[in-house]
Formats: sequence, structure tokens, C-alpha cells
Amino acid sequence: MSRSSKGLLVLGLVAVFAAFLAMPMLTVRALVAAAKAGDEAALERLVDFPAFRESAKTELTARLMSEMREDSRSHDSALGGLGMMLAPMLVGGAVDALVNAPTVAAMVRTADLPDPADSGAPPPPVEAEGDGDIRQSYGYRDLNTFVLRLTDPDRPDEPLKLLLKRQGLFGWKLAGIDLPEARPETAAT
Repeated sequence: MSRSSKGLLVLGLVAVFAAFLAMPMLTVRALVAAAKAGDEAALERLVDFPAFRESAKTELTARLMSEMREDSRSHDSALGGLGMMLAPMLVGGAVDALVNAPTVAAMVRTADLPDPADSGAPPPPVEAEGDGDIRQSYGYRDLNTFVLRLTDPDRPDEPLKLLLKRQGLFGWKLAGIDLPEARPETAAT
């Protein structure tokens, strides 16, 4: 193999490695752009909705169970135990009804979870939301998971982490969520 052939081979391998590392960042940029534009078709291509729903169900159920365990009122009643048994079903139904392209777009624009009370209401117009202040950071969690961290400056301790998972060698899709830790309620003064 000649010296120029080896150089081209090395250059080609470097280009493939750079593309391998850069693809999730390009997917994040496309996801954010589609969310800001309200482009549902693009969001449908960029989100693995079944995996995202399962992740949201797991996260929300864990948070709800944790909050119920910490609530002293739930320990004192039979209703508390019933609530802990029914919580996964209730969360599952709400997630199935809520998680769609407009909801994901709103999450990306606001760094906030949707309010289940708004499930029947149409999503607010894109211009009505102050999406310019949301801070974005991202990085690899592992070789097959890339994290987009969205932080509202008004709630810096409650970042929303969206997880992109590798789909094949170069493809990435939004497939999970890490919710901010539930903050204990403080007594109003």
C-alpha cells in the first residue's frame, strides 16, 4: 500500500469517526429546530415515541411513588395503599394520552413537563412561549446514549434531560427522559 493510500485511509477513518461523534449533535439541532418551528412531521421522525412513552411512565411512576412514600398522610390510610397500587395505571394512561409531537415540542421549548390538566387543550402557539431563555447543554452518557439537558433560568436546579439513543451506526432518536428530582414541598411563610 502506497503512502498516499495510507494517508487517504487514515483521513477516511478520521472522517467516519468525526461523523460518528457529531451525529447526535446534529440530531439535537434538528430536534430543537423542529420543536421551535412546530414541525410535527420532523418530530415524528426524530422521536421514538414508544420508547419515550415507556421512559416517561417509568420516571413519572417512580417520582409519584417517592412522593407518596414521603407523604405522611398516605401511610395512615388504606386509601394511600390503594393509591400506590393504582399509580402506575394512572400514570400510564396519562402518558399515553399526553405524549405526542406537540407535547415533545413544548417540552423542548420550555424545559418543562406538560400539565396533565391541559391534555384536552390545544398546545399554545409557538410565539406565545418564551423559548429564548432555555439553556441547552449536551454530552454523551455512554456510547449509545446522548443527553440533551434543558434548563430554564428561572428553575436552574430542575433541568429536564432528554435522552437520545443510537439507532444503527449513525442514526439517533429521542427515546427517553430523565426528570428533575422531586423537590420537597416547603411550608409557606
